[in-house]
Amino acid sequence: MGILGYGAYVPLYRLPTTEVARVWRGEGAGPNKEKAVAHDDEDTFTMACEMARRAVRMAGVDKLGAVLVGTESKPYVVKPTSTILAQALGQHFSLAADLEFACKAGTEAMQFNIALVASGMIPAGLAVGVDTAQGRPGDELEYTAGSGGAAYVIGKGRDSLATFEASTSYVSDTGDFWRRPGEKFPSHLGRFTGEPAYFHHVESCMKAHLEETGHKPSDYSWAVFHQPNPRFPVEVGLKLGFKMEQMEPGLLNTVIGNTYAGSSLIGLAATLDVAKPGDRILICSFGSGAGSDAFTLEVTDRILEKRKLGVSVRSMVDRSVKVDYAVYTRFRGKLQD
Repeated sequence: MGILGYGAYVPLYRLPTTEVARVWRGEGAGPNKEKAVAHDDEDTFTMACEMARRAVRMAGVDKLGAVLVGTESKPYVVKPTSTILAQALGQHFSLAADLEFACKAGTEAMQFNIALVASGMIPAGLAVGVDTAQGRPGDELEYTAGSGGAAYVIGKGRDSLATFEASTSYVSDTGDFWRRPGEKFPSHLGRFTGEPAYFHHVESCMKAHLEETGHKPSDYSWAVFHQPNPRFPVEVGLKLGFKMEQMEPGLLNTVIGNTYAGSSLIGLAATLDVAKPGDRILICSFGSGAGSDAFTLEVTDRILEKRKLGVSVRSMVDRSVKVDYAVYTRFRGKLQD
């Protein structure tokens, strides 16, 4: 059981955090350098379509038995994004569903596809994690909430570029982040963001996962953690015993921001872009509300050929156009009648 193909998408436009500070604080730049911003003609479907097509092309599959989209910023309140994506991919005889769990909805989609393929119900399935920037004007989220995501085709066989060894989940009811029906912007309790939210869940999930697999941090070539900001993934990784060089490829928050459901999945894509056959990769997501999913993967020699069919995350990060706060406001529809 493994990944047959993957594709990421990072929008071209970037909002420097100095722009947010200039408008709302007059000084300071926040924890990030900049964040990725979707254009006004982009939403979670258009981004999901781009990354999914890249993943399917790399996978070389004709039939997807499931199209699962994890997001908290759907174009429609009542109308699934997954069916629109399935239509665009020509996958009509497919299970389609939208998943929500704040920033871990993408890894949920991955787990569901692993189970569906392993059971024999489907030959291969698509897991997508994608979001657009969310945040009330002037809120702390404007410094960190970016747009983008990644998609993965999961299936059986020797065609896998990376195989799944194990997965572990940990959940609780933690009131750190929410959005009630009818509200345009999410709310959050900043004092809960680190503890008891992010660190408690990631550490609890990771400790259980390492115990289940019998692995130590030194057994991994790479480690990817959810990135709500630039500091948290580094802090939790070092605390768990990982080294900075193991985490470095997936640390993208400072230049693209927290892409919510796509955050850890983009980090995984960036890591797969540089991984070698035989490398073992750890990925651990976090979703406000709250929960974490951890996976252990082993890279196969198929990655060397398949990677040639993809678009690297680094190339998308490096290709950027800066916008000011006014353009960002127009792009994201923050002006209300």
